[in-house]
Amino acid sequence: MDKLKAAGLYGGALVPLSGSLAKRYNGCLEMMGITPTALSHFSIDAMGWSPEIAEEKKDNYYLNIGEANVNAIIISPAQNNKPVHMPSHSFDRDLLNAVFVAYEKPIRDITKDSAICVQLDQHIDTFYEAFDLLRYGKITVNFKILNDLDKKQEAQFELIKKFQEGNAFLDREVHKELLASSRAYGDLRNRKLDLEPFSLEVSSFYTRAFGGVFILKDFLKPIMIFESKETFNEAIKNDTFDVLLFHIEHDELLESLKSHLILESNLKKSVKTPSYERIKKHLFSRHVKSPQQPFKEIFDSHFLFLKYLNELDIAVQKKITGVELYFQKLIIDKSLQQEDYIDKPFYKALHQPHSSLEEDQKQLIWKLISTIAPLDPVYLFWYNKAQFYKNYASWDETYQDWVIDCILEENKKQ
Repeated sequence: MDKLKAAGLYGGALVPLSGSLAKRYNGCLEMMGITPTALSHFSIDAMGWSPEIAEEKKDNYYLNIGEANVNAIIISPAQNNKPVHMPSHSFDRDLLNAVFVAYEKPIRDITKDSAICVQLDQHIDTFYEAFDLLRYGKITVNFKILNDLDKKQEAQFELIKKFQEGNAFLDREVHKELLASSRAYGDLRNRKLDLEPFSLEVSSFYTRAFGGVFILKDFLKPIMIFESKETFNEAIKNDTFDVLLFHIEHDELLESLKSHLILESNLKKSVKTPSYERIKKHLFSRHVKSPQQPFKEIFDSHFLFLKYLNELDIAVQKKITGVELYFQKLIIDKSLQQEDYIDKPFYKALHQPHSSLEEDQKQLIWKLISTIAPLDPVYLFWYNKAQFYKNYASWDETYQDWVIDCILEENKKQ
């Protein structure tokens, strides 16, 4: 991961914590019932997730208490607009953005000397079956301030009120209580410490629960798409719910999504896109073993690319260049079957969200496409980082370098 870190593609755009901020972070972990970190220096994203602590605990989702209970920690206003590196749901970042928009001033005030624990409550204590996910409709965001600073403020207000009643200002015990509160917490009278829970509507989304499930509710009929075969096989035994069920590998999934105006494809246009070239080169890299030149050099040279391509088995060559071969042959013979030339995963990867979808829906469908056919390394990085990091570790080092260059170049265009 060192090259990704150096390029700012892993653990990038984070907020560094140390000293008192690190102590407050540990205080939040303890409040959540999570073992504190032994690290004195680490960094966090918008949700308070730390790559260093995840590595220490060997758990990328250490902030969560089970799959149904997602937590976040706000230590600093600098977390605003930072990325969410390990979301449990596709809507996690939007929820955190809403928190910072709604409570920008209180967050600045509270984090001067305290911290905020955030719970994303979908009103389900625990998941018993995948169909529980259909009950997601409204997410309530709850807050708890470290050391109950908001409650200490209320207590201070009560002491002040008591002090102002009758001759209570002469009572030494009241004086002592006020001074003790002031010394411990400062003057809290003008602090903005009130964070009321608020709710947001949720429609279609992705969750990593049950091995990963896409819930599509904005269309003709609710659709559940499972990454786990075990969970899918269990779900199809239940005929109580009027919902379409698919496993991510089902061939009929694409046609169903197209009929629901969720996906669309145009092979002729796709062949002319940068994504097509990246997919083609990705497949090439998976079959060329121990090349004499770096992959970047091979990809930049038409002659080198052809040299290595022609050294591969004919069946592999067809997988890599099948789309172009199909259109060449189609000019002569209009009766050709697409599936006889185009490799199925390649075909799946060339789909895109339907043009009629809203932008947030398109983002979710891009994640779905990148999960169905994780062949474009740039889209995989953008929409499915957890899978990207897992796949990246298995790639040739020079191919890793080429992918990093591609991502950085495409990021500039965004």
